[in-house]
Amino acid sequence: MGMELIGRHLTVQELRAVLNDPAAVDELLYGDLDDGDAEMPEPDLDLDRSWHVLHFALTGTAWQVTEGVGEAILGGTEIGGDGGYGPARLLDAATVRRVSAALDDLDDGALVARYDPAAMAAADIYPDHLRIAPEEFAGFVGPQLSALRAFYSDAAAAGQAVLLAIV
Repeated sequence: MGMELIGRHLTVQELRAVLNDPAAVDELLYGDLDDGDAEMPEPDLDLDRSWHVLHFALTGTAWQVTEGVGEAILGGTEIGGDGGYGPARLLDAATVRRVSAALDDLDDGALVARYDPAAMAAADIYPDHLRIAPEEFAGFVGPQLSALRAFYSDAAAAGQAVLLAIV
């Protein structure tokens, strides 16, 4: 396995539950942890292990979070317990709208042009084995970016907050 990024849209009731009791984050993201037979709920977003590569392509940094597209993967406020790779992060509805608009305005060609395998290696981007030839990067990042855009667009249209977690 490895470190994978998942995301979940939150209904108004789920957002209230999370804000009232951050322990509710675990059940929303991971299901009933006390039931050994329970399966993890299906996330609304699953970037698998490409999340760090995509964050680097969006921001040009390994960990810096900037307003707009820079919040799409590593943004939000930490909430709940440590799920193994840090706590989940909550993005409120206003932030979701801002991220969605920024992703819609993003020039895919400019994103692909910023791909730099040497810079990724120097920044220690996870996973280190995911080094794609520049001519293959557009085919790799396109579906991931489409999934990220759809995730934020759907949440923004519904006025929802989102939870993100690296699992």
